[in-house]
Amino acid sequence: MAAVTGIKDSKRDRIFVIGNSIFLILALIVVAYPLIYIVSASISDPKLVNSGDMWLLPKGITFEGYQKVFANDSIWTGYKNTIIYTVVGTIINLLVTLPAAYALSRRDFIGRNFFMAMFMVTMFIGGGLVPTFLVVKELGMVNTMWALILPGAASVYNIIVSRTFFHSTIPTELQEAAQIDGCTNMKLFIKIVIPLSAPIIAVMALFYGVGHWNSYFGAMIYLNDAAKYPLQMILRQILVLQEVSAAGGKGAVVNASVAAAMNNKAEVASLMKYAVIIVSTLPIIAVYPFLQRYFVQGVMIGSVKG
Repeated sequence: MAAVTGIKDSKRDRIFVIGNSIFLILALIVVAYPLIYIVSASISDPKLVNSGDMWLLPKGITFEGYQKVFANDSIWTGYKNTIIYTVVGTIINLLVTLPAAYALSRRDFIGRNFFMAMFMVTMFIGGGLVPTFLVVKELGMVNTMWALILPGAASVYNIIVSRTFFHSTIPTELQEAAQIDGCTNMKLFIKIVIPLSAPIIAVMALFYGVGHWNSYFGAMIYLNDAAKYPLQMILRQILVLQEVSAAGGKGAVVNASVAAAMNNKAEVASLMKYAVIIVSTLPIIAVYPFLQRYFVQGVMIGSVKG
């Protein structure tokens, strides 16, 4: 019997594979370099970082930046506030998004097309910053955490993705069988639909959680009390401080001791800037591996099918 030979790739296939490999390598470099640079800069001598001598791997290793960060009470306060805003905000987001998406996925829901159209209108037409601020102010939410959470309690895009997931994953026959057994719509949603929806719940929790964790613009607009600032606002203040410190020594006539003090302040601020970036992104990076399996499954089902 003649041996079965494998199918050989054509010349075009080999060129395609090589081209893909080159593209992926370049994409990896573009994505990985800033991450490696920030990690290296956070533990390198700021003089070497500012002069450009450190461009990839750390040089003149020092942990002074992290020591300053961990000794700064405002950063810990920002951390606490961000965790509260993220946890509470994500829970509210899920409580609003998932029931709305499930209701819109039900074929027997009267008026679902009308409500879906009304939701989608908000994706193209918005009131703007000033009307939104006036609404938040009239509701008495200025300088409270609710100003950062309730205005964005639901994302229409996330509702559409979740609706598609429910529509393509939860069989109509399962709903009908549960109703025949006397199961109410609420019990059906809580006892049957939610346990079967772990992938989309993980995806929505990650989407909303990352959004809350990285948000700073709402705090800049609605919060007046520095004790309520999230971590990203504290990071922004450190960045501004670093820029002001660096600009303060330009064109100024100062003696050597003052110039040295200003330069040292700018270097410490630069170290803290990179250290805070690492400290602020670590929790999200640490959580993602545990949600990756659900994340990939939920995105594929919720976005491609249906």
